[in-house]
Amino acid sequence: MSDRIRHVAVVMQRRTLNDRWQSVIWQAQAVLPRAEPTNPSDPVTQLWMHDADCTQWLHLGLTLMLHRDEAEGYYLNVSTDTPSAFVMWRMQDDRAVPQEVTLSYNEAARWMDAGEQVDAVSLDDTLFTWVGAYVETNYRPEPKKRQRPQSFRRAQDRGGH
Repeated sequence: MSDRIRHVAVVMQRRTLNDRWQSVIWQAQAVLPRAEPTNPSDPVTQLWMHDADCTQWLHLGLTLMLHRDEAEGYYLNVSTDTPSAFVMWRMQDDRAVPQEVTLSYNEAARWMDAGEQVDAVSLDDTLFTWVGAYVETNYRPEPKKRQRPQSFRRAQDRGGH
């Protein structure tokens, strides 16, 4: 397996609400690393936990891939106090189904700008170590560009005295 690809599973939760406007809420609860891809004969979605107010499903078969052009987004994520995995999901047959997972702040922001449902979940230590090593190797901040003097403006208008 490439050092830029990890297989993951996503736990999605459906919680019953006592609210007159909304009876249930869906949200991603966890992104779990997996050692190997899902066996095609295994069910892709498995009931994970169920009680009177909450049900969780484990969704297998998702892949996380790191892309060099997202290195800044990975850096922004791992350098925060609360690194996250971002799960983009859609409703299918009355169930929230994860479509993609990213560790890039920038990619998650683009999904949200496009109107997708995206949840941030706490980043697993194994995935944090993996993406952190990738950032160390591949992220180089853009050098600051020197601003050319605005010679067409008077000195007092440029902030000079």
